[in-house]
Parts: sequence; structure tokens; C-alpha cells
Amino acid sequence: MAEVMSEERRAQPAIAVTIGDPAGIGAEVVVKALSDPAVAPLARWVIVGDQALLDRARDVSGVDVASLETVTVSHVDAINGSTVVPGKLDAACGRAAVTYVREATEMCLRQEAVALVTAPVNKEAVALSGVPFSGHTEYIAELCGGADSRMMLTNRCLSVVHVTTHVALREACNATAARIVRTITLGHEAMAWLGRTEPRIAVAGLNPHAGEHGLFGREEQETIQRAIETVCAQGIRCEGPFAPDTIFLEAWRGQWDLVVAMYHDQGHIPMKLLDFANTVNVTLGIPIIRTSVDHGTAFDIAGRNLADPTSMKAALRLAAHMAGRRAATHAAPAVGL
Repeated sequence: MAEVMSEERRAQPAIAVTIGDPAGIGAEVVVKALSDPAVAPLARWVIVGDQALLDRARDVSGVDVASLETVTVSHVDAINGSTVVPGKLDAACGRAAVTYVREATEMCLRQEAVALVTAPVNKEAVALSGVPFSGHTEYIAELCGGADSRMMLTNRCLSVVHVTTHVALREACNATAARIVRTITLGHEAMAWLGRTEPRIAVAGLNPHAGEHGLFGREEQETIQRAIETVCAQGIRCEGPFAPDTIFLEAWRGQWDLVVAMYHDQGHIPMKLLDFANTVNVTLGIPIIRTSVDHGTAFDIAGRNLADPTSMKAALRLAAHMAGRRAATHAAPAVGL
């Protein structure tokens, strides 16, 4: 029976999983998550990273990936002999983390994997390495040839898609109606891959009280409203702009399925406050499925067996779910998930 099960598992689609910054908690949360019997059978998992770092994660967590039947390792020697100190900011680690992401993304583009799940990288470490990098979302989109990507955060009760993410707040205020339209469209299409074919979409305003009829700014009237009218004419169920300080509470209570946030913190703060552990980051607008944890490298607890794998488990489950929905329809989603 074990031999038959092994054949069945080998027939499963592969999902690539990166280990993130070598000095962070990435390898630890990956091995812990993949050892969960509720997660392990969902796919054939390929960890993209350094075997020595996985051995160290084994020594810390007690989980040996060699004992996990559904897990294999694609060894990438990106450390180049550097000594990895848990919790230490290091350019070599930043460079290695980006290398793992590039290798895993290319696996997906070569159709050697059906999805990609990423552990956290440290942007400061990457910057020290000299590699241009503003974030996973933008970097993976560039590798995929898609410059118009978006970030969506999702959990069991609510999803948020961002018009802008890793840019200065002053720049985020200049988002065009066309960019907002594209964001709403991508969010609407992505919700179908999460099982909601007719999502109720709410658009947050940019200014306090959504501008209060022009008293606190005119972006809502001159840009956001125009974008909403455009997508509604296309048949998308969308309303707003709503006051940002109340719309997330209404959505959490079940009135809306998706909230369109104008900038990074507007969407991240409520999602992390409401359900940090189970929130997953999904990249939209690219030709592959990519999910990620919604936390950082946690240098302060790296190497101490304190890292919680809950978010990684959620990211792995969602990647498997989305890959399954794609396979069931025998077609790639329009959003390029």
C-alpha cells in the first residue's frame, strides 16, 4: 500500500516553496508547516533553498524533511560559503533569498511547478546586496514579464486588494482611475479562484471620511468615483468610495467580500489586526499562482524554535486550493494567478 501511495503522490502536481532569508525564520516555518499531516498530502512540495539551512532547521525544530514523503529539496547553493548567523542582517543572505525566489519562479514558468509559496525576505538585507528589490510582488511580476501586478491579502472572512503597495505614501496619492480600474478588475477575477464568483466589492476612499464631499480632498470625486463607474458599467458589482475608518469593520462583519485599499498600510493594518496568523498574501496579474506568509523574517526569534508556522500553513493550503481550481477548469485564470 505504501508503494501505491508513493506513486499517487508522485503524480501530484508540484508546488515550489522558498525558504526566504537564511538568517530568518523561513526554513523553520517551512519544515514545521510541511510536517503537518493536514498540509503534507495536499501537493508534492519542492523546497527551494540550501540543504544546510534545512539541516539547521531540523536541529532547531526536530523536523527532518528527509522523513517527509511528500517533500523533496531543490538545493540552491546561493550562500557561497558565507557563515549564516540567525538573526543577523547580512548582504549574502539577502542575495541568497532573492536567488531562491528567482529559481522557484522560473520553475513555475517552465511548468515544473503549478504554484509558488514564499517565505519572508528582508528588504534591507537585499538592499545591502545591491540587488534591485522593492518587494516579492514586484520582483516576481518582473520575472514573469508582468509589470502591472497587484497584492491581495486574504483570510477566511475577508480579502483586500491594494491599488498601490511599496511606494511612498505621497506617490500613492497620485493613483490614476485606470490603475484603480485595473485593481478592481484583478480583485474581482481573483475572487472567483477563491470560490466567490459574484463578490461584493467595496472601494475605500483615500482621504478621511472619503473626502467628505470634497472638504478633505477631491480624489474620491475626480478619480475613485470615475473608476467605480467604469467597472460597474462592465458588470462588476462594486460600490464606494467609503470612509476608510469604517468599511473594514463592515466587511469583517460580512457585508463585503473584497475591499479595495488605496495604499499599503490602509489595507495591511486592518487585515493584520483582524487575523494576522491566517492571512495570506497573493500576487495578482502574473501568469503563475503565488502565495506567501504575511509576516517578516522575525530576526529576533530566528534559530530559537519559537516561530509559529500558522501563516505558512495557510499559504500552502491556499496555493494547493488555487492550483486545484485551475486544474479542474483546464484553463489558466484571466488574472494570471
